[in-house]
Amino acid sequence: MVASTSYRLSADLKRLLAERAAGEQITETALVTRLLEEGLKTSAHPGIVYRGGPTGRRAALAAGPDVSEVVTSVRHAPGRGDAKIRDAAKQLGLPEEHVRLAVDFAAAYPREITDRIALNDAAGERARELAEQRARLLAS
Repeated sequence: MVASTSYRLSADLKRLLAERAAGEQITETALVTRLLEEGLKTSAHPGIVYRGGPTGRRAALAAGPDVSEVVTSVRHAPGRGDAKIRDAAKQLGLPEEHVRLAVDFAAAYPREITDRIALNDAAGERARELAEQRARLLAS
């Protein structure tokens, strides 16, 4: 459900908002919504940021990989519980605290991370198919 609201913004802030929205070719409302959603999530999870990319914006560790990449590593790590955290941290070259932060974020927003993992998997599959097609073309 969408609720209508209004806020007073300074002229400078309104101008910056309009410029950024135009630059991203989205509406000001879409930009405000995204910034608020991301801001609320990152303020609740210090050390998480959002980055843009070819498959859209995604949550990431401020000084590291995407949350979805960390979660994928944790899922594939052997063992259970803390052992999975330790193994993923070692494999990724990250402090265990960073892996825990990513896991905590994923636990708070499971659908966002699950959807991102699916997008990454689909992009990887497309890249593999393209590489195979390119190899076949170059082999003949």
